[in-house]
Amino acid sequence: MKKIIFMTLMLISGITFASAQATNGKKQAEIKFDNLSHNFGTFSEKSPVVTCVFTYTNVGEAPLIINQAIASCGCTVPAYTKAPIMPGQKGEIKVTYNGSGKFPGHFKKTITVRTNGATEMTRLYIEGDMTEAK
Repeated sequence: MKKIIFMTLMLISGITFASAQATNGKKQAEIKFDNLSHNFGTFSEKSPVVTCVFTYTNVGEAPLIINQAIASCGCTVPAYTKAPIMPGQKGEIKVTYNGSGKFPGHFKKTITVRTNGATEMTRLYIEGDMTEAK
């Protein structure tokens, strides 16, 4: 009786392991950014709004969907494509920093990007130096 129970458990374990391996072989999307950071350099408080674009490619085998892109503060606003990006295609995340009402000086902000891809979360960075208006 113990042998039958043992063999049944081994069979169930083997089936579970095989099905887990099969789901890991599933086609997935994969995001690859051209750059993960952007430096605006020095800009004046007179023109406090600066913008950059992060370009990415879906290097996976399934459609890529960006679920959200969230900035570390309200002065930074990311805008991104809501439509799925097919394998091999490119997409963009446009990031705008608004230094109005902020103290001049160096800043560094992050944008957290969440996708349906194999890499579910990626962080992008922007930085720069806003000089005082004279």
